[in-house]
Amino acid sequence: MTTNPRIGHGFDLHRLEPDLPLIIGGVRLEHDRGCAAHSDGDVVYHAVTDAILGALGQDDIGQLFPDNDPKWKGADSRVFVEEAVRRMRDAGYAIGNLDITVILERPKLSPHKARIKQNLAGLLGCDPSQINIKGKTHERVDALGENRAIACYVVVLLNQK
Repeated sequence: MTTNPRIGHGFDLHRLEPDLPLIIGGVRLEHDRGCAAHSDGDVVYHAVTDAILGALGQDDIGQLFPDNDPKWKGADSRVFVEEAVRRMRDAGYAIGNLDITVILERPKLSPHKARIKQNLAGLLGCDPSQINIKGKTHERVDALGENRAIACYVVVLLNQK
């Protein structure tokens, strides 16, 4: 039986612009536009990082990896998740489960879900069965629905080891 479970929520949003890579959960998707961001703009990795940090009650991704620091320009967002996981383990916690919702008009996320789950499971040190990922459209409403932006919501449950 676990004690002292912690719940965290993460959110990220990026504009989509032509001639930039679209990276979601460590997977580069073919698309005519990608995330405008200081790092590689991986909304899943950013939201997962903030969800874990939030569950721990620690500084958020922007405080730890400020977008005005040239060190993080073009950075692989994997390093942000790795730091959150290090802090999680140092605090004596492990992933209970992770629930992810990506809002993106196109391309479709379904063909990439298994690879994203594998990437996350490897980074988080958990079984892929502890991760759920859903792709949703925004029904052509606002910047998300017009394929001008991408967003991601994450909820994580951390269990004390």
